[in-house]
Amino acid sequence: MKALALFSGGLDSLLSMHLVASQDIEVIALHFNIGFGGNKDKREYLQKASAQVGAQILFCDIQEQFFNEVLFRPKYGYGKYFNPCIDCHANMFRQAFYKLLELQADFVISGEVLGQRPKSQRREAMDQVKKLVRAFGQESCFDSLLDRQGNNPNKPQFLDQLLLRPMSAQLLEPSFMEKQSWVDRTRLWDVQGRSRVRQLAKIKELGLEHYENPSGGCLLTDLSVSQKLKDLQAHRQSTQQTMVVQDNVIVKVGRYMVVGGARCVVARNELENVKLDMEHPLMDRIELLDCKGPLGLVEKHASAQEKSLAAQIVLGYAKSQPDMFYRVQVGDVLLRLSPMHKEEARKYLFMG
Repeated sequence: MKALALFSGGLDSLLSMHLVASQDIEVIALHFNIGFGGNKDKREYLQKASAQVGAQILFCDIQEQFFNEVLFRPKYGYGKYFNPCIDCHANMFRQAFYKLLELQADFVISGEVLGQRPKSQRREAMDQVKKLVRAFGQESCFDSLLDRQGNNPNKPQFLDQLLLRPMSAQLLEPSFMEKQSWVDRTRLWDVQGRSRVRQLAKIKELGLEHYENPSGGCLLTDLSVSQKLKDLQAHRQSTQQTMVVQDNVIVKVGRYMVVGGARCVVARNELENVKLDMEHPLMDRIELLDCKGPLGLVEKHASAQEKSLAAQIVLGYAKSQPDMFYRVQVGDVLLRLSPMHKEEARKYLFMG
């Protein structure tokens, strides 16, 4: 028997894997990168954390699919910010079930706790996720897993019946796996609410060293990122352009600026220089040729005046002298400019 687990890296998803793995079921942890999971590289931590409970981990990059198919068209809307949590959860299950077919696994598990998160883990929200999972379960690729007529007791009728939430399983309708005795329901938990006393006690009992408390680490719940996304989406629409997946970088990284009728992003440190050093179909690079400083991006459709202004802003954050002129490459154009004073440049900051 083999289970695929959605693994965020948090305490609950780690324990949910333990509850299943301790029943002699092979567990493979799936960590989905949607592009908004934070700027910190957690790869090493995730490997160590999953290994503690005997799970192999697979890293799955679904940034482009999430950006193009989910982020701007959620059936169940957004939370307080730009977070389509219900649709995002269902989409992760969708991708997990595609992996289930590929890896010939048997079911999918999740570390969700009933009532822990106000948007996505209410019973009503879980039912909404169930509807979405059941809907995409109609895809023909899942025919081999299901008995769609409901006549075969050895196969579930609907795909959502192959989804298990071990942390709160005893408070939810029994899954197909429990009914078939693939999983012992009595060894699953009945946790609900925001308290983590029981989880932390279990972590101590098991001697696990690598775990994280749930912290809502998704950047789509960050006010600054969500406001930038809203602004950039509206701006792209006003200029008859479509959002592209590379836009997820420029709302997370650097100083986001409004320069006339254009948008500009300026790195704040060397790490951000690396992240902004990319090919963006709608943005031109702003590169300093005569002094050390940040990398910038400005929209290709910006006017010559706006591009010059953006270049002066980038120079202002560089190791430059106020009365000197420097060469700056903006896309295919070479400019010779003096830097803008930082105090003046700050006026162009979005939400500044």
